[in-house]
Amino acid sequence: MFEFIKEFLTTYNDILPVVGLSLKVSLTSTLIASVLGLFAGIVVALNEFKLKKSIMRVANTLMSLPPVLIGLLVYMLLSRKGPLGSFGLLFSPEAMIISQTLLVFPIIFGLTVSSISEIAKNIELTCISLGADKMSTLVTIVSECRMQLLSVITAGFGRAISEVGAVMMVGGNIKNKTRVMTTYIALETGKGNFEEAVAIGFVLLFISFLVNTVMYRVQRR
Repeated sequence: MFEFIKEFLTTYNDILPVVGLSLKVSLTSTLIASVLGLFAGIVVALNEFKLKKSIMRVANTLMSLPPVLIGLLVYMLLSRKGPLGSFGLLFSPEAMIISQTLLVFPIIFGLTVSSISEIAKNIELTCISLGADKMSTLVTIVSECRMQLLSVITAGFGRAISEVGAVMMVGGNIKNKTRVMTTYIALETGKGNFEEAVAIGFVLLFISFLVNTVMYRVQRR
């Protein structure tokens, strides 16, 4: 096994920076989207208000938003003539994180609301009857719904690490700077290097498997 890994890394000696950047961008964007999406999702799940159905319709629509559209919008924002062009973020890992965060947030928000609405309300009523304050109630809801929330985060991470359209547009697929596994696969496929593209694809699949395995073990505990 170790000989196979050594031979693989020798053959594809430029893959480690690509894998590292993929994990950095995907994990960072998933973390940001999770913090914002879980909090907003729990708040919406616990409350009834006039615009709730409209918000959920918008969220469900954004969950299926084409990645290239998000990439285009972020590109326009960060381009030299865009409102955020002065920051010089276009064709950088930060631009890729922004685009992936925008893609992952609706998924985490929408799935959070749909998966915990009923159980969260029951927990809230129980906490209120026991005299718990709002912060204690929120902590209890997160603790009791952790399995559902971890599944939501896993889905968000899967969306992030498999993204190619948006990160290609705002990152530029620059070697040793913004090249991630999905853009690497697209590049090698376009060049006709199918063997290398398939190898990177298996690495991507293996990393996704490891993340899902870790999440599953956490849920079981």
